[in-house]
Amino acid sequence: MEHEIVLIAGAGLAIMIAASVFARRTGVAAPLLLVALGIGASYLPNTPEIPIEPEIILAGVLPPLLYSSAVQLPVRDVRRNFGLIAWLSVVMVIVSALAIGALVHALFPSIPFALATALGAVVSPTDAVAASAIGHRVGLPPRLMTVLEGESLVNDASALVLLRSAVAALAVTTHFSPTRTIVDFAWAVVGAVLIGLLVGAVTVVLRQRLDDPVLNTTISFAVPFLAYFPAEEVGASGFLAVVVAGLLTGALGSRRFSARDRQAQATTWTTISFILESAVFIAMGYELPELVDDARAETTIGEIAALVGLVVALLIVLRFLGLAWPALQSRYGRDATEARRAQLDQFEEHLDSLEPSGEREENRIAWARRRLARGRADAAFEEREPITGRGLLVLGWAGMRGVVTVAAAQTIPVGTPHRATVVLAAFVVALITLVVFGLTLPAVIARMRFRTVSAEEKRDSVQALLRQIGEAAIDAVGPLEEQTVEGEPLDAAVIKTLKERIVPRLVSASQQQRAVKADTREQLEVLQHRYLEAMRDALTSERSIGAYSTETYRRVEALLDAAEHRIAVI
Repeated sequence: MEHEIVLIAGAGLAIMIAASVFARRTGVAAPLLLVALGIGASYLPNTPEIPIEPEIILAGVLPPLLYSSAVQLPVRDVRRNFGLIAWLSVVMVIVSALAIGALVHALFPSIPFALATALGAVVSPTDAVAASAIGHRVGLPPRLMTVLEGESLVNDASALVLLRSAVAALAVTTHFSPTRTIVDFAWAVVGAVLIGLLVGAVTVVLRQRLDDPVLNTTISFAVPFLAYFPAEEVGASGFLAVVVAGLLTGALGSRRFSARDRQAQATTWTTISFILESAVFIAMGYELPELVDDARAETTIGEIAALVGLVVALLIVLRFLGLAWPALQSRYGRDATEARRAQLDQFEEHLDSLEPSGEREENRIAWARRRLARGRADAAFEEREPITGRGLLVLGWAGMRGVVTVAAAQTIPVGTPHRATVVLAAFVVALITLVVFGLTLPAVIARMRFRTVSAEEKRDSVQALLRQIGEAAIDAVGPLEEQTVEGEPLDAAVIKTLKERIVPRLVSASQQQRAVKADTREQLEVLQHRYLEAMRDALTSERSIGAYSTETYRRVEALLDAAEHRIAVI
């Protein structure tokens, strides 16, 4: 048995790698290939039955997957798209689950309303894995990518709270209480946010003090579980707690973690995410034939097909109807942006008229001006990257289901009447949406003809930001001629070298440092660290305003990380 497990694990890894390579070369979404290969593997002779406990996926696989995605999602982008993300991931998940539950129960009276609502809950959350992979490859605008990824992070929590309420109704009174569900949902959100913030803040402080890549990466492995299990114990949403902890870690980590720690964490979590996501999709295909056999004992293939067709049709209709409200808002968005600009202009005039009488008032005005700059950056963002009708069409067409649907469906208690039918229906719904939307989404995105940012525009944006934070660093630290190290003035050679390397950005190739005299090298390194830290502070300040794109901030941060690494290895 042990040899079989090792062999299966090795074969699974080989399938993951092969599917990923094939997907990159052909353009077919990797999850589709993995599901197909899983189905094929289940029909091979002498293949063992591999029972997969749903709790293993819910508690052992989904938390690290959610954390891996959340830690890379900028909080600023989530804030700017919060309204649309909340609408899709909370309101539309609840509406879809209840609508599917009501209609399924009406057309299939043998399925209780609570069980039908459980089915609606497990098929409501979208999975952005396939959509993100396609979007990155074919050039989906970054704002639409943020909405898809943000929606998939939050809607898992919404759906699982509904599922928990429906399952509780099945187990106790078979009476589904909307009021009780609302109360449970409110506590699930509040409790999860509090626990997620606490876990994220404590672990960030601990990792900052350790400043060791091995220990920091080890702690990062524990963060999703430190957030998930306490939240679940108090009846809150463990998944939302994981998302909040990941978002906070990502926001604070760019400033508090060293470049070495961030690079090690990024590589490690990308690998973990790839393995876990691929394994779930393979398992999804591998278990499908067995689910079909179980469902046949409860109902007919015709009834299952009718149930699946009804649910898929409802999901498509409800998703596009749900996007009608954001479409109406976007139509009047230009007027709202102009009104917002007028308010900002009035606020700026008010600030200009103020005459601070002390340091405290000066600080308050400076804070207000930063808020003003952020408001202007948000308005510019709305004009630069609006969500148009074409973008909403793509969002509607990207409603694929996946990991959460597969895992959550199997948590319905064994022994529940019609359980096998509902679980199979959820599996097939996820499979159909992956196939239909996954195969056609690239063509839909291509027909939308979204504007792409040229390489020259990206380069100019990076250079402008580097120039800005370089000048801010010099203003903060002071002119090079005025710097001292341990009370001693700088050597003239050090001043000349630093002038050439720091403005507009910090560039310090190692071979150039070795050319500096040994007695001045220490001064050079101290000053490089001093200005590098000032540039990081300036980058953090500018990032809080958000005048540049997320990609520009990441590129500049990567350049500063590379500079820090070169200094460290000398």
